[in-house]
Amino acid sequence: MPSRRHAATHADTPAAYERASSAWPSIRRDAGEAPWLARFASRLPPGGRVLDLGCGSGEPVGGWLSRAGFAVTGVDAAPGMIAHARAAHPGAAHPGADWRVADMRDLPGLGRFDGVLSWDGSFHLSREEQRIALPRFAARVRPGGAMMLTVGPRDGETTGTVGAETVYHASLSREAYLGLLKPSFARVSHEPFGADPDGRHVLLATGRR
Repeated sequence: MPSRRHAATHADTPAAYERASSAWPSIRRDAGEAPWLARFASRLPPGGRVLDLGCGSGEPVGGWLSRAGFAVTGVDAAPGMIAHARAAHPGAAHPGADWRVADMRDLPGLGRFDGVLSWDGSFHLSREEQRIALPRFAARVRPGGAMMLTVGPRDGETTGTVGAETVYHASLSREAYLGLLKPSFARVSHEPFGADPDGRHVLLATGRR
């Protein structure tokens, strides 16, 4: 569980995203994710199914994948975010797109996917929740598929902001992430997203066994 210092922020984070959802399309901008999305997509079969955990409004991540021809199922705990995603990605323009209000810690009935990702989503779970959730995410990946998550550079917890809202962040150590995923994937990397080694990292697991 989160520390006592961060427990209230952890509990409030889904509601914080809902409060921020009305302004989210103007808040969330492309932050240079495309090269990582292309790397992830290259490990998937054309037109494959992708599960986007913590999809927000569907942009830029889910929309990028949908426009690349993948059938995207996006889930987010904030109804306001999903309302934006449904409005911005209608079925006629985005075949196979499915946007659902759901908690990434409890996803019954969705089946398996060629790829699972959570860009700036799963690191809102506590460290204990991540230790439980990551193997469950991996279990949703079909053989040969891939999983990609953004994580922190080292073990710890902190807070950040979404618009005017304060949100919770947590990360395991690099060694803990590799230990959780190496039994399920042929290759697992943990690399800085940008030039700052103390910033966001990308955890990419490919070749689901």
